[in-house]
Amino acid sequence: MSVYDAIRIRRDVRAEYTGEVVADDVLRRILDAAHRAPSVGNSQPWDFVVVRDKGVLATFAGHVAEQRQVFADTLPPDRAATFDPIKIDGIVESGTGIVVTYDHARGGRHVLGRQTVADTGVFSAVLAIQNLWLAAVAEGVGVGWVSFYDERFLSDLVAVPAGVRPIAWLCVGSVAEFQTAPDLERFGWRAGRPLDDAVHWEQF
Repeated sequence: MSVYDAIRIRRDVRAEYTGEVVADDVLRRILDAAHRAPSVGNSQPWDFVVVRDKGVLATFAGHVAEQRQVFADTLPPDRAATFDPIKIDGIVESGTGIVVTYDHARGGRHVLGRQTVADTGVFSAVLAIQNLWLAAVAEGVGVGWVSFYDERFLSDLVAVPAGVRPIAWLCVGSVAEFQTAPDLERFGWRAGRPLDDAVHWEQF
């Protein structure tokens, strides 16, 4: 599979998990791809916490369901009706969660390239997530990024050290298929923008 193919078919997977846990050797290849991501000052500020304990998965899924409802309660009726059928996670169904963390202290005080743009550290960890995601697609493995959670709750749940941020919970699992269109488009939440609307020449 070419990288272009992986980008084209990549989806944020929610409902398509088969329940089959990804084999350890496949998971290691995916994590190796993540760990090869570029990072500011070669600081590699990420860590990956692999979660397969069914009790922990269920606990996090319950927390996410609560946070989903908090969001739903803020919506006007028309948007609430659109949001209602949208599945936001596959925490239990995927069988594996990967918590990606960011450590601002990694690399010491003088991280080459981060002095004027502090967020380059976080950007680096997100590049690792993108590498992981595309590698997973190439392996036929689904990934879903969960963002309905309280950061402190997740830190406590997987014992993230003080000063380190969890920046993503990724559901990783075998899938029956990849949807041909993103869920948020299929359910009418929001359509994508055409490329020409996003490209600017010389000035914004």
